Amino acid sequence: MAVETPAPEQVPAMEVVDDSGVAGSSARREYERRKAKDEARIREKWGRFGGLAVALSDEKQSTKAWAIGAVGEERLGAGLDRLVGEHIAVLHDRRIPKSRANIDHIVITRAGVWVIDAKRYKGRPRLVIEGGILRPRVEKVYVGSRDGTPLVDGVLKQMGLVRDVLPEVRVNGVLCFVEADWPLIGGSFTSRGVTALWPKKLMAMLREDEGTIDVAATRQLLAGVFKAT
Repeated sequence: MAVETPAPEQVPAMEVVDDSGVAGSSARREYERRKAKDEARIREKWGRFGGLAVALSDEKQSTKAWAIGAVGEERLGAGLDRLVGEHIAVLHDRRIPKSRANIDHIVITRAGVWVIDAKRYKGRPRLVIEGGILRPRVEKVYVGSRDGTPLVDGVLKQMGLVRDVLPEVRVNGVLCFVEADWPLIGGSFTSRGVTALWPKKLMAMLREDEGTIDVAATRQLLAGVFKAT
């Protein structure tokens, strides 16, 4: 008499969760929130003519800036995603613990970790050095006529937070200006350890990834501390 072999227990397939994050998601949400708030205010003011008033009204510059920023992060994020492989990992829109702030992009290569702040500003980025001999040397970053020096401070703070998690790993800071007026030759510069450049140059730098860092383990650690927004 044949003995039936019991069927192997069916083990449900494990769901793979992608925790890479979505580039520009928090900026996009903030834009939608502000836009809805602005439109509600207009509708309340104009009553039954509110729909027409909304259609004829220009967006507030402070609201539009969030949409502009979201597009810059999304475009840069798409380029970074194309680099992802065995030796390059990317995390987008990461929440800073105990804060409402976020890190736009974190890239992990065998050579180190890159903290990247994406900005979609018009104008030419440049480094201006003031003082030196009789006065303290001060570095300032401008994009056109806009003072972008606080942007460097922001990246330095983010770099410090990542270094707290990975004290033995090289952490690089980047300001990536999307759609800025970069010159045909040269143009990139470094201010207080933060490099300002454009997307194509950033991609080339990230491909130079010779090193010994365990990319997968480092990515997992950072994703656990700086969670997707």
